[in-house]
Amino acid sequence: MHLDGDQWTAFFGSFEREAFRLETLPVYAMKGEEEEFEAFQTTGKLELPQDDPWLVKVRSFRDSGRRIRRVHVVTRPLTDYLRYEFAAYRYNVEAGEDVRILDLTDRENPGLPDQDFWLFDSSQVVAMNYRSDGTQISRDLLEVPDLNQYRKWQELALSLSVPFSEYGAD
Repeated sequence: MHLDGDQWTAFFGSFEREAFRLETLPVYAMKGEEEEFEAFQTTGKLELPQDDPWLVKVRSFRDSGRRIRRVHVVTRPLTDYLRYEFAAYRYNVEAGEDVRILDLTDRENPGLPDQDFWLFDSSQVVAMNYRSDGTQISRDLLEVPDLNQYRKWQELALSLSVPFSEYGAD
């Protein structure tokens, strides 16, 4: 089932304990980020306001006892987009999101998929589908996912990654 707009917002907000995201792409072409990304490329700086919608959600989840965890799989050199995203991650972490980095530059992929996904409460999977340029195609709630496999991928990604604050992103 495709999840878009208000349906995605409601679904995302309904998790009870944990939302985990595996990110695998070096670039995402997200609507609404174009100006901010261009400004970052020009200045090398990113200032997010306290009322940024994502940060407000993260704080709200944290305050209600729920957590958001993310592992971004990267290889160096980092793309301009990843440098921009890393600038945003410091705000995400301050708001309460557990952001981690798994750098595969000098090692083989340990068996993680090349597919982005969200795993909610270890029981629901949403596949995040993108074109090669990072443009989102769809978000699909998988009807009969192999939950054991998604849990293993989550465990593997978390065990091999480092907290964002410890990652030297030079």
